Amino acid sequence: MAPIPVLEQYPEKALLDDGSEVKIRPLVPEDKIPLLKFFEQIPETDRFYLKENVGSPEVVHRWTEEMDQDRVLPLVAVVNGKIVADGSLHRSRSRARRHVGEVRIVVDHHYRQKGLGTRLVQELTNIATDLRLEKLMLELVDRREDAAVEMAEKMGIRRVAILPGRIKDMFGASQDLVIMEKLIELAKQN
Repeated sequence: MAPIPVLEQYPEKALLDDGSEVKIRPLVPEDKIPLLKFFEQIPETDRFYLKENVGSPEVVHRWTEEMDQDRVLPLVAVVNGKIVADGSLHRSRSRARRHVGEVRIVVDHHYRQKGLGTRLVQELTNIATDLRLEKLMLELVDRREDAAVEMAEKMGIRRVAILPGRIKDMFGASQDLVIMEKLIELAKQN
C-alpha cells in the first residue's frame, strides 16, 4: 500500500494538557493486537454506541489488514507502545458525498479531559483540509457525550441537527443524536 501524502507528516508528538506526551501516527497492520486490546478496555457502556463492534477480533483484523485509505484514514495515539486513542476520518465513495468527511474518536478513559480528543480532531481537520474536503461531521449522543459536544463547539464545530430518539441505549431507552458540522475554510485550500 503506497503512503497517502497527507499522512507523510506522521508520526508526530503531542503534548497533552497534563504535561504528558503521546505519539500520533497512522494505524498500521501491526496494530491489530494493540488496537483490539485498546478497544477491549473501553467500557462496554461506551463501546455500545460505536458504529461497529470494535470488540470483535474480525472487525479489528479487517481494519488493520484491509485498509482502504481512500475511504478511511485512521490515526492512533500511542504511549509506550500502547494505543490510548483512535481517531478516523471517513469519506464516502459516492461522488455526491465525497466533499464531506466524518470524524470518529475514541479515547482511553485515563486520557480523557487532557486535550487528546481535541488534538485528534485538529489532526483530522488538517488532513481533511489537505484532501480539499468542504465539511466535517461528527455524530454524538446527547447528554451522554456532552463533554465531546462542548469540546467540538469550542473548536468551531456547530450543532446542525438533533434527531430525537435516533439512538437506543443498552436498556432500550431512546437517546437523541446530535449532528455537528464544521465548514472547512476555503482560504486554507488555495
